[in-house]
Amino acid sequence: MAAGEPFDVYRLPEEHEAIREAVREVCAAKVAPHAAEADETGEFPKASFDALRAADFHAPHIPVEYGGAGADALATAIVIEEVARACAASSLIPAVNKLGTMPLLLAGSAELKQRYLTPVATGEAMFSYCLSEPEAGSDAASMTTRAVRDGDHWVLNGVKRWITNAGVSEFYTVFAVTDPGARSRGISAFVVEKSDPGVSFGAPEKKLGIKGSPTREVYLDGVRIPADRIIGAEGTGFATAMKTLDHTRVTIAAQALGIAQGALDYAKGYVAERRQFGKPVAEFQGVQFMLADMGMKLEAARQLTYAAAGKSERGDADLTYFGAAAKCFASDAAMEITTDAVQLLGGYGYTRDYPVERMMRDAKITQIYEGTNQVQRIVMARQLLKD
Repeated sequence: MAAGEPFDVYRLPEEHEAIREAVREVCAAKVAPHAAEADETGEFPKASFDALRAADFHAPHIPVEYGGAGADALATAIVIEEVARACAASSLIPAVNKLGTMPLLLAGSAELKQRYLTPVATGEAMFSYCLSEPEAGSDAASMTTRAVRDGDHWVLNGVKRWITNAGVSEFYTVFAVTDPGARSRGISAFVVEKSDPGVSFGAPEKKLGIKGSPTREVYLDGVRIPADRIIGAEGTGFATAMKTLDHTRVTIAAQALGIAQGALDYAKGYVAERRQFGKPVAEFQGVQFMLADMGMKLEAARQLTYAAAGKSERGDADLTYFGAAAKCFASDAAMEITTDAVQLLGGYGYTRDYPVERMMRDAKITQIYEGTNQVQRIVMARQLLKD
């Protein structure tokens, strides 16, 4: 490198920057205009889904051999980040498609992958992830949903709670107990279809944020499925669930980045235009310090998230630590940044006429789902102590 030549160790490859530009263009034209309406009505943003599907951003992680775009973990994170910058609820379309299908990618048979990943790649179907239950949230190993073998079928009974895009998705990765005496080693994973007899859904949850992404209970009442719909070997479901979360916590970190970036972008524009005491609010040092802190936290979160995405793509041994760290740090940063954005807009920030209050409400869930940030700290501590 020649003397004086700028060096940016964090510069993304050109193809990743091109993906960012393409997603941002689609979102500005066809996703952002529906964000406030989805929040207000609580209805799934079908127009946003159609736009993402048309551009092949609805499930970019699906490998090429199944008709997908074959995006790597970093490219997928960038897609989710950019969609979340426009509409957090819509960003759960690519994020939950990855969450639901990751168990198949990690442990599914070749036939199962071909059968279920292909329609997700084309956008004919979406995939959800059913792990949590009414009495088994952070303690997922305490689930009570049962799967009993009956000849060449499995019969599932139980209730799953907090299932993102439930009722909209056609397919569901369901974790159920197959050996009650073995605790986590007695849990298996299955593919359940929305059309299977005995599958039904509860009423949509009345949530603080991400209102355009439906969250419902999934009821399994004697759901009889072919035995070949088991994902991996019997008893390996819990391990698959945890490995899945190692990868997909990176996508929640990316979602948090997007929400925070959207809030910072809006706040910067507002303080540059808003005048008080005869000058733009942006000229006050107190405001500048707030913006500096927001930008600093956001960029630190982005670098950690992108590093975790690289580890996800490579399958590095320390992904568990980095996935938890990225999700925890980025979501905490998003909550702080969106709260500060509301503060910078003053009274206007507290109204629905401006998007930052929605972004603040949307940011909160990133600290909770796919493992609360308290759980992430437990995960990180265990990894540190193990080392």
